[in-house]
Amino acid sequence: MIRADLVDVLHGVAVADPFRRLESAEDPETVAWVAAQNAETRRLLDGPVRDGVAARLRELHRVPRMSVPAVRGDRIFFTESDGVRAQPILYCAHGSGLKAERLVDPNLLDAAGTTAITAFEPDDTGARIVYGLSRQGSDAQELLIHDAAAGAPLGDRLQWVKFASVAWRGDGFFYTRYPEHEQYFCQVWYHRVGDPQRDDRLIYHRPDAPEITFDVKMTSDGRQLVIASYQGASDHAEIHIVSPDEGRNPRPLVTGFAAGWHFIDGRDDQLYFRTDADAPFGRIVRFDLRDGTPEGRRDNSSPAVIVPESRDTIVDAAVANGRLLVSSLRNASSRLASWSLDGAGEREIALPGIGTINGLGARWTDARAFAAFTSFTTPPVIMACSDAALTPIRQSTLPFDPADYVTEQVWYASKDGTPVSMFLVSRGDTGGGGDGGRARQACLLTGYGGFNISLTPSFDPSDFVWLDAGGTIAVANLRGGGEYGDAWHRAGMRERKQNVFDDFIAAAEWLEASGRARRGRVAIEGASNGGLLVGACLVQRPDLFGAAICRVPVADMLRYHLFTVGRFWIPEYGCADEPDDFPFLLRYSPYHNVANGTAYPPTLVMTADTDDRVAPGMAKKFAARLQEEKGGPVLLRVETRAGHGAGKPLEKQVAEQADSCAFLFHYLTRTSGSEQMRPPIP
Repeated sequence: MIRADLVDVLHGVAVADPFRRLESAEDPETVAWVAAQNAETRRLLDGPVRDGVAARLRELHRVPRMSVPAVRGDRIFFTESDGVRAQPILYCAHGSGLKAERLVDPNLLDAAGTTAITAFEPDDTGARIVYGLSRQGSDAQELLIHDAAAGAPLGDRLQWVKFASVAWRGDGFFYTRYPEHEQYFCQVWYHRVGDPQRDDRLIYHRPDAPEITFDVKMTSDGRQLVIASYQGASDHAEIHIVSPDEGRNPRPLVTGFAAGWHFIDGRDDQLYFRTDADAPFGRIVRFDLRDGTPEGRRDNSSPAVIVPESRDTIVDAAVANGRLLVSSLRNASSRLASWSLDGAGEREIALPGIGTINGLGARWTDARAFAAFTSFTTPPVIMACSDAALTPIRQSTLPFDPADYVTEQVWYASKDGTPVSMFLVSRGDTGGGGDGGRARQACLLTGYGGFNISLTPSFDPSDFVWLDAGGTIAVANLRGGGEYGDAWHRAGMRERKQNVFDDFIAAAEWLEASGRARRGRVAIEGASNGGLLVGACLVQRPDLFGAAICRVPVADMLRYHLFTVGRFWIPEYGCADEPDDFPFLLRYSPYHNVANGTAYPPTLVMTADTDDRVAPGMAKKFAARLQEEKGGPVLLRVETRAGHGAGKPLEKQVAEQADSCAFLFHYLTRTSGSEQMRPPIP
């Protein structure tokens, strides 16, 4: 039996956990139950509509999508998906024409297409490049080295790596890894090219703090290694400096984990950082180590301010050709400007439209700089950055006309009156708001609201299936995210997490009240922390939504920290082991708040048995609990040989998206008339 009358007593409160057996993926009863769930999902979703959606998705995916580049002199390195092969390929482009040379093709390493490049970092000259490989969607990575100059792989293979950070120096590099078979206790090591991993040198670790993770970067002159220590998934950091030439141990520069700190670049003992210390929207500051050693600084919170705080949220920065490039968010979409290194002479750099700078490719001494740009109708593309504008390094042919679609931004009031912004995307031929054409359409509402992560305009091929059928995409910028600075993030974390759910519920209510969707025709979807969002809102307001797609959710807030890397999220969520945290976690935990006798809308819960970030047992338990109640069908889709999402091969992406679209076309558009929805049918 999958169900059992199991009750825990936590801090004096009896808490039922009837489906705990589903946490064990290897349990024969769980294996049989999952197989039956997948079979039922296939029975309900497979058919002509799904076939038509999958065929259209393959066309929509067939556009190049490029990563953030790394610049080394006249070379830039990037990965690119052509929308045909299973995985993106690592390229090097050089010269004025930026002719691309293929360096590493993971599609040749794995016939199943489940091996992906997850990270890359060239050395200072661009002659060698470290890259990470992940298999079957795992967060675990193996680091390898490719000799770009000779066009051949080297023999080095570094294991026990997750969330890799790499910084080259001389004939080797600093990198982050974990002890063998450990999920915690991150460490910084130095590897010399050609040596076996057992000869690597430990540089820094925190054996007293298992949840600390590290990021490593070298200054452009190679004199200082900057180690940023983060509390799990938090941006709050301490900064330590290592001078490799002097053989010094790490020295503190910023201590206390009181604010977010991110190293930009440095030389001649002048180090530039972006930080939200005393500046919730962020600012750029400079430490001058010539003023004294880090240990001797009387006030390590008072560096020189180079770019002051404004009402735009600073999200990224780089130094290129002696100037600062600063990417920020204004009303949740990107702007880009350059500044002199002393903070004078701001120059606005024009973007192609409403969109997102995903990252900057630039180095201190390089004359050229690049930015990765995307929007709701622009696949991720590398653009050359001049003093005035961004220009794509090449043009692509798209299987749709971007001019057919309209992006607008609206504002609505949350439950407590807080203004919240939301993007709406639709076809331009669906009419206006109010009683116009959009009032007859269904709306797919998505959100995230956590970990200081911003939801900004981004490209998703599956959106166009929904848009072309007459639907609207809504993206809400909820509290808990980073769109409006540190205070916006803090307003949606820990005991204030209910604000995030209130913001999302208010978005759905606004869509109905404004006439953008009929009652019962707002579907919600989200993944990971966004899956928690969907699950919590579903159980709090089951009457409001026409359907829900809950992907890889953090669904059990009382036990999430016991699995995989869950303890990294304690700064964001709190921990049920703590008496002060337990009450607010129990109040919104999706699994624990499914109510007896409640009619829930049609729901599709998605997870993957090899997800080593968010334990798949939480999704299974949540689906099982929902299935006990009346209402729309609750489907569970459990993927195999795919993890949390990153590195998922193309055909698995198409299959998952086809299931999501088929589910919405089948269940949401049936709820209140489907005359306006036009799913692709072969």
